[in-house]
Amino acid sequence: MSTNPARPLPLPASAIPDGCPSWGGEQARRWTDALPPRWVPVPRKTDTVMAVVVLGMGAALLPVAVMDDVPLVLAAFLGLQPVWLVTRPEVVRFTAPTAVVMVVGLEPSWPLLLACAVLAGLCARAAEIRLAARKRQREAALAAAGGVSAPVPYADRPVPRGKGLAWFGSVVTVAGAAASATSGLWDDVVDREGIGTCGLYLAGLGLTVLLSAALGRRRAVALRREPVPVLRVLVRENADVDTEVFAADDVGALRPLFTVSTLELDDENDENDEDEEDEEDEEVDDEELNAFLDRLDDDAPGPLREAVLYGAPYDGAEVVLLTADEEPDGPPVVECSTGPVRPVSEGAVRRALRKEKRAVVAPPVPKPGAVRRWRAGWPDWLSATAVVLWAGQWAWSETGVWRWVLGAALALCGAWLLTYCVGWRITADSAGLWFNGVRRTQHVAWDHIRIVRCKGNELKIDSRRATFAQWSAFTLRWRWLERKLGVVHPYERLAAEITAMWKDPEVRPTGGIDARERDRRLWPVTLALLLAWTAVLYLMP
Repeated sequence: MSTNPARPLPLPASAIPDGCPSWGGEQARRWTDALPPRWVPVPRKTDTVMAVVVLGMGAALLPVAVMDDVPLVLAAFLGLQPVWLVTRPEVVRFTAPTAVVMVVGLEPSWPLLLACAVLAGLCARAAEIRLAARKRQREAALAAAGGVSAPVPYADRPVPRGKGLAWFGSVVTVAGAAASATSGLWDDVVDREGIGTCGLYLAGLGLTVLLSAALGRRRAVALRREPVPVLRVLVRENADVDTEVFAADDVGALRPLFTVSTLELDDENDENDEDEEDEEDEEVDDEELNAFLDRLDDDAPGPLREAVLYGAPYDGAEVVLLTADEEPDGPPVVECSTGPVRPVSEGAVRRALRKEKRAVVAPPVPKPGAVRRWRAGWPDWLSATAVVLWAGQWAWSETGVWRWVLGAALALCGAWLLTYCVGWRITADSAGLWFNGVRRTQHVAWDHIRIVRCKGNELKIDSRRATFAQWSAFTLRWRWLERKLGVVHPYERLAAEITAMWKDPEVRPTGGIDARERDRRLWPVTLALLLAWTAVLYLMP
């Protein structure tokens, strides 16, 4: 979402099907009004699905850990219910009653039976509401098209949809089945039941992915068999490299209707007829590549473009887009969906707008002349302390040889990471930025900087030169507390000051640093941490 309107890149009139209507106004509002209620889970990002998968595994392990004689198949089946609700609601109408029947067969206590019945009922109800919303969305899209249809471009091409998911699902299914089959090799009962449950859960997850691959491919093939409804819309690529689809009259890109992952299809005829041009296209344009990387690093969306949408969109649908190229004189681009349509709710729109308009406390503008230095501060030391405490409790829980084996592994990894965490330093002089390191130092000239960004817990600085290894630092953050106290995180202040020097030569330092300071390395800190950790392991009771 953007509050800065810009004129969309036009689509050639010859590429637009005859009579293709614009999707906007009341017709677009009717489609968004058909979305399910807020409490019904409709994932918009892959991160949400991954979080549900992790929570589902925890839900599968919970009954095995707290109850006796719970069948592992039942525990895994119950843990998969929220995954199916989010990814495949059409199967929940069958799996929810099946789960209740499986629980009844155990003759459990009334509280457990009641809890399972309530959970299955809620899942089934949410799935039915979501499926009913899909039907309303499809009807609204068909009404907006007004009966106008057209064949999908490149309909005779092989359909790539579902192939990657099929391979991934097969691997996960085999891995889960193997883990479940070998769970009996574990001596401890808790380990045996836990590995068996996780294996069955992964096998069910793999079968779910295979089902998603099959349904997605089936819908993509059906989309290409005959003419489909067409609508004129606006599209752009968001920061997650997904395609956002807007109403045709939403030139300010304020309210995306849905997002969908797409793959651009090339014209095979042009490739066969223009071999010499293809050889030139293989050479990467550095300026275009750097501009694309800068846009991704800045979380900036791509340009708004006119497009024709092929297929009636609804939650889980497959679509094809014919869009204007990002280059003004380029030919139209055909993009096919590689994932389902994901509607954007009103709540998600409001949260995105608040995030975009959130005020940031401006740091002081650096003064020219003096050499500037930044180093690890209290957030880095706090993060390092948390890591040490976490590693210490692992080492404390072991005894004998295992303590030294685990301690050596933690020492090799932890000492290296902690050295950067508490010992990093950036120096800015007239020649650019200097970064210390364990084995060597790095330098990037002011004109070679590509990105300086603080996003979330990460501070990142990168160069346009391939010889420069990207520099980054991580720390703990509590944004809500920062906003409440009105303070600026040190990483935010550092990024703003370096960005000001990078963009404005007038505020850059005019002095330089000597060779000794430039070549200051961190290996003595690493050695000291290794010795300290060894002493701690030796002195532990």
